[in-house]
Amino acid sequence: MKLKNIIYSVTLAAIIIAAGAGCRKSQFNINQTQNAPTDSTVTYDVVLPAAIHATGTIIGTQWAVQQRWLGYWARSGTYAPNVIEETYEITTGFGNGIWNACYDANYDLQIVKGKAAQKGGTMYEGIARILMSHNFQILVDVYGNVPYSQALKGGGNPTPAYDKGIDIYKDLFLQLDTAIDLIKNANLSVAANKDIATNDIIFQGNQAKWIRFANTLKLRMLIHCYAVAGIDRAGELAKIAANGYGYLQAGEDVLVQPGYQSDKPNPFYTTFINTVSGSKTANNIYNAANEWGIGYYDWTADPREDRFYKAGDNGLVGVAYGLPPVNDNAAANLASIGPGVGKTFSAAQNIMTAAESFFLQAEARQRGWITTGPTVLDLVNTGITESFRYVGASTSAVPGYLSFNASYPDVDVNGVAQGTGGPVGGLFTILSQKWFALNATNTLEIWTDYRRVPYSEVATKVIANNSAAPTDHFVYGDGGAYDPGPTISVSPQNTSTKIPVRYLYPQSEYNYNPANVAAEGTVDRYTKIFWDLN
Repeated sequence: MKLKNIIYSVTLAAIIIAAGAGCRKSQFNINQTQNAPTDSTVTYDVVLPAAIHATGTIIGTQWAVQQRWLGYWARSGTYAPNVIEETYEITTGFGNGIWNACYDANYDLQIVKGKAAQKGGTMYEGIARILMSHNFQILVDVYGNVPYSQALKGGGNPTPAYDKGIDIYKDLFLQLDTAIDLIKNANLSVAANKDIATNDIIFQGNQAKWIRFANTLKLRMLIHCYAVAGIDRAGELAKIAANGYGYLQAGEDVLVQPGYQSDKPNPFYTTFINTVSGSKTANNIYNAANEWGIGYYDWTADPREDRFYKAGDNGLVGVAYGLPPVNDNAAANLASIGPGVGKTFSAAQNIMTAAESFFLQAEARQRGWITTGPTVLDLVNTGITESFRYVGASTSAVPGYLSFNASYPDVDVNGVAQGTGGPVGGLFTILSQKWFALNATNTLEIWTDYRRVPYSEVATKVIANNSAAPTDHFVYGDGGAYDPGPTISVSPQNTSTKIPVRYLYPQSEYNYNPANVAAEGTVDRYTKIFWDLN
């Protein structure tokens, strides 16, 4: 048994000062951002870096709820309970930040795309299309059907209809195809692509890296749809193979870096670690290690444990999610958010890590979609190594980690069942290692895995109070001889045994786009996204 340079972080409101004041209905439209430039002299090269920063901020700041639901963090005893979250009784006023931030960023990216297309700035246009696809993928994965084809038109259509999630995904594949062609053929020396090395605050105009990011984003979406009829998976994979650029490589994280500094810090850092003045943020005190999650890192003797978590006065210990506040669980006593993800105020903001790329490739290989190149074992172990690198754990410790966990399928691709009917290596390993690696770097992807892959796909083992392996969600830990998880909230008011599978549409949609949101019918926390077929 295992033992235990140039700052672009200003909003576009700082670029253009709009006339007028006061609230108006149009301020609530998803078609326009309150930061939107209105002056025709604003150019796409000026807008792009701010829009990139906004996209990075979505990844860096919007997923604390999922961190707690998926077993990474929990509310410390210093704060009173959040009853709505901890009973999963979410409302139309819950989590609206994701909706607003994605449409806000995409409105700005739409400006980049349109103005760049007019001037022949093909590199700018291609980048905008990739990032818009990234943000619309988030919207679909969180809310399901959303305004898409009629969205982002400003006053031209203040009440856009909703598109089906599957139709949005299909069009995003086309958008990425167009982006790849634009970037591949872009001439960076022409005036229309001026200053791309400065204004592209991710890859500094590196065409090959942008194409690999687009390919990897495509693969992520295909993996989400692994069981969906109507998606031309073979055709999309053939296009990726034909362009010849492959996926994000080792060391090739998608990082936003405009030149963050102490007074304009990294978004994750200033949200979850320290304020500009250097004091702990409220989120730093609120969020402590989840007892189940930190225990799982400890169970596997994972060298990343003290990179994902920072020891408190009582060491690397956590608290049960939803536990009523008591003095013993005050924030100071518990492990908090660690330096491997909090990093520093000047660190780049992650959008996608190379580790995720390798785990996506591993699942595609496991499912037989990719039939040449590195094996599943090689891809998973490279993903693990890339995760160690990203969080600052010594990559030389990877062999010892693998050796310690040999035969356990949560770490070992060739692992064996730990009990009758338990999962073996392969897919269970891939999804488990994604859970270990994407803590605080892409929790939406973990929530998606939890929803899209039933535990019954990898196991028949009876767990907890189930008569068989769950058919509606994944289970972590159990296959590695640890406790099944993520554990459900222990809030005294909680009567639910299931984590929600989506967010509800924001109340602003019911207020200002009522006919179109009503056309979606009754939506609750268990109304599934199109790729969730369980």
